[in-house]
Amino acid sequence: MKKLVLIAMAFFGFTALVSAQEIADNAIGLRLGDSDGFGAEVSYQRAVGSNNNRLEFDLGFRNGKNYDGFKLAGLYHWVWNIDGGFNWYVGPGAGLASYSYNYRVGNDRFDDDYTYLFLAGDIGIEYNFDIPLMISLDFRPEFGLGDSDYRDDNLDFDIGIGIRYQF
Repeated sequence: MKKLVLIAMAFFGFTALVSAQEIADNAIGLRLGDSDGFGAEVSYQRAVGSNNNRLEFDLGFRNGKNYDGFKLAGLYHWVWNIDGGFNWYVGPGAGLASYSYNYRVGNDRFDDDYTYLFLAGDIGIEYNFDIPLMISLDFRPEFGLGDSDYRDDNLDFDIGIGIRYQF
């Protein structure tokens, strides 16, 4: 009888653990952060495989009086469960960005354009609510390649908060 109770407890514990680690097939929302001046990005996540891995795509537009630009990032995440709906994730990525500046200083007019590729890494935590809503906090270092608008070392550190609807 003790073996039967122990086997049943192990089975239910394993079932609870496996179901707690599932991620949504799709999630769409906003990622709010520094993002090298972009602020808000539209964010889409898609689960791949059966091991809690996913792809994330972020697209940001920026438009102002003297500048405009876009930024597209693609990332791959490995996701691990911490407890219940609380997960952490890490993964590599890459992207493309383009900026255009047009400004005046006195009578002088300046036009600057930057289009570049970047490599990124991403590490973060997320919480999946009982309703189809997820919030996340992540840290994303980016290394610009080519004619980038990053600092002299072509490195940018981006911290973002995300809110996504899961379906």
